[in-house]
Amino acid sequence: MNNVSATKTAISPQRDEDFPEWYQQVIRAAELAEPSDVRGCMVIRPWGYGIWENMQRQLDAMFRATGHRNAYFPLFIPLSYFAKEAEHVEGFAKECAVVTHSRLEVDVDGKMKPASPLSEPLVIRPTSETIIGASYAKWVQSYRDLPILINQWANVVRWEMRPRLFLRTTEFLWQEGHTVHETEADARAETMRMLDVYETFVRDHRAIQAGTSHFLGQNFSCTSGIQFQNRKGKQEFGWTTSWGMSTRLVGTLVMAHGDDDGIVLPPRVAPTQIVVLPITPKEETRAKILEACDQLARKLRANRYVDLPIEVEVDQRELGGGVKNWEWIKKGVPVRIEIGPRDLEKDSVTVSRRDQPVKAKELMAMEEFIQRAPDILMSIQKNLYERAKKFRDDNTRKIDNKEDFYEFFTPKNSAKPEIHGGFALAHWNGSREIEEKIKEDLKVTIRCIPPGDRAEASRCIFTGKPSARRVIWAKAY
Repeated sequence: MNNVSATKTAISPQRDEDFPEWYQQVIRAAELAEPSDVRGCMVIRPWGYGIWENMQRQLDAMFRATGHRNAYFPLFIPLSYFAKEAEHVEGFAKECAVVTHSRLEVDVDGKMKPASPLSEPLVIRPTSETIIGASYAKWVQSYRDLPILINQWANVVRWEMRPRLFLRTTEFLWQEGHTVHETEADARAETMRMLDVYETFVRDHRAIQAGTSHFLGQNFSCTSGIQFQNRKGKQEFGWTTSWGMSTRLVGTLVMAHGDDDGIVLPPRVAPTQIVVLPITPKEETRAKILEACDQLARKLRANRYVDLPIEVEVDQRELGGGVKNWEWIKKGVPVRIEIGPRDLEKDSVTVSRRDQPVKAKELMAMEEFIQRAPDILMSIQKNLYERAKKFRDDNTRKIDNKEDFYEFFTPKNSAKPEIHGGFALAHWNGSREIEEKIKEDLKVTIRCIPPGDRAEASRCIFTGKPSARRVIWAKAY
């Protein structure tokens, strides 16, 4: 019998019992999102959207700091644009949504039906390389026009038959960066700059593609006509890159930092960093306690964490203290503060941190907490980072033979697989046939090829042929 289930938690099933269902229950309990009436789509609720906004704000600041600027391109892309990029589009052609009519009309039976067919079908944006490339071809004439460093925040549509909230939905939000450079070296440098955020590792020992960074060479420039006069006066095609992240990051956050009581939010992305919970058992003390809570919130908001005012909420809903407390635990708010009659008498607060056991509490003088609040948030952020990094490192193995590799990625219970595997660093000779064979046998793929400075010549563990370096293998979403 599983001993884990003997401990009562807010989320059921627990993470180690049924990870996919645990994930769905955390999303629901934390009020991050819910399925839409439109199949495959989701409604992102305020708490979940607040997390995305904080991710967006911080990413956008990073992009701007490296010279990128935001723009916006059309949602609708002429079908002919995709015909130019047949090879690129092939990977998601079956996922494209296509608009074929421009309006609706009422038929003789009183039913709405499409009318006025378009002269050319329009594809709803699955990605924007083609439409952006058309603009770049107009903007770039000379090497003096380069580089172009543009990012777009937008939504995209790719029909999804097996949706999972945040991880796979028909419509999702993302950012896509598209750049053009004068030289191959400049484009490769841009690609590497964005590669630091490429892979994120989660709690069921699988990889998830949290972001991508692509060096596209001159392929897109050739098809889009992005040409410029180089420094020698000759015509040359630009060197392009693309990179992006999406709301999949919110799902990744749940899997990387969630526990059996809900999500655990790093303070940097939490919509509310500190929640104040008034404990008002008697009506005669209620007004004073609420006043003390509001005063505390004002003082905390005057403090700054990572150069922004601390986000504080006073929960004045007329609910039992235990109910409110557990709601915020499940939502993952970093710090919970309780103020009751006794706290008021002692001019103190009761402090609970979400990175610690849910029943752990610390009594602290109110002024001391106000002063220490930024440091406490910083401590939680650091603790969650170190915890996640340790988890990744503890579940990464160097594997030097095929037998150990297969054992690492094979569950002991094939009927109901337990959490198994992780990141495997193993030599591979570059064979596409071997890569497909491993995918077929184990559902394991190469997640990342480490940069050249990590080269380590040896032999492929599958063929015995020479291998220049280890690559990172994992099961993935």
